[in-house]
Amino acid sequence: MQKAYLILENGTIFEGKSFGAQGEAIGEVVFTTGMVGYLETLTDPSYFGQIVVHTFPLIGNYGVIPADFESNRPQVSAYIVRDWCQEPSNFRCEGNLDTFLKKNNVIGLYGIDTRALTKIIRENGVMNGKIVTEGSGFGLDDLKNYKIVDAVKNTTCSAIETFSPEGEAKCRVCLYDLGAKSGLVDELVKRGCVVTVVPADTKAETVMELAPDGIVLSNGPGDPAENTEIIAEVEKLVEKKIPMFAAGLGHQILALANGGKTEKLKYGHRGENQPATRLSTGKVYVTSQNHGYVVVNDSMEGKAEISFANTNDGTCEGLTYINIPAFSVQFAIDTSGGPLDTSFMYDDFVKMVTSNN
Repeated sequence: MQKAYLILENGTIFEGKSFGAQGEAIGEVVFTTGMVGYLETLTDPSYFGQIVVHTFPLIGNYGVIPADFESNRPQVSAYIVRDWCQEPSNFRCEGNLDTFLKKNNVIGLYGIDTRALTKIIRENGVMNGKIVTEGSGFGLDDLKNYKIVDAVKNTTCSAIETFSPEGEAKCRVCLYDLGAKSGLVDELVKRGCVVTVVPADTKAETVMELAPDGIVLSNGPGDPAENTEIIAEVEKLVEKKIPMFAAGLGHQILALANGGKTEKLKYGHRGENQPATRLSTGKVYVTSQNHGYVVVNDSMEGKAEISFANTNDGTCEGLTYINIPAFSVQFAIDTSGGPLDTSFMYDDFVKMVTSNN
């Protein structure tokens, strides 16, 4: 295997070996703590523009299983693991990780000390990095200037599409695709919802013409505050007081549309084992998370009550709105690659929608 290097914007260099596609890649270096779900991680739109580091030391042991994908292609800028399994074993396996990354032009790096890299990110915060092969330059100028932009634009769908349940339909739901994972649609359809997925730039008037019983704002990538046009359309929909549910980026967008504020975390919350406390009961739920921004706690006073808080740092993980029929969570509840603890929130949303009809 060819030698390859990870260069961080603070000048730190890690030497490893190349796998997957050959070449150079630049992105925001983040780590995820999940022990499973690497296929969901690779194809999660929320990782757009990022170089993802797995803290678990061996990745790829059950190979490539397209049924587990969260979108139709990998979304990461590059991929870093301590080691990868060259002979995967699983009855659903359709190939190995190296071949999959090559096919999708994703540059990979392995054989580095991922624990040391994770400690650097934890202590110094998220930083830009690039992967280069042996013989390439180690310049830092492009690293310092790199910024993820147009993330939602690059991950949303291109056309309106409707998904229907096999049995009786309970309600009609409009899903704003801000970079949605496929599991979100699947879980709503499973509960009897006719789900119409619309691109992120869809106007509020178009959504109202669909006559939805409820509206869902999906998860997605990037800085929520840069989506000013989307926020403006959501503000119009909020005024209609149609039942709404939002997760991930959608949770942040809904807060901004209601006058809230967001801020960037030092190194984010990423993995399938992040604890969130439900404040009304004190019960702690294990959740799947992938976000670098949060809603500022005190920015929602008088507009919404914090329903969930991150057990580790106290940041906002959920909101229940006061004057509109809406609630939201920061974590993922689609269950793919993660725990099932909070999947009941789909049922809560469907109940809210059907009782409002």
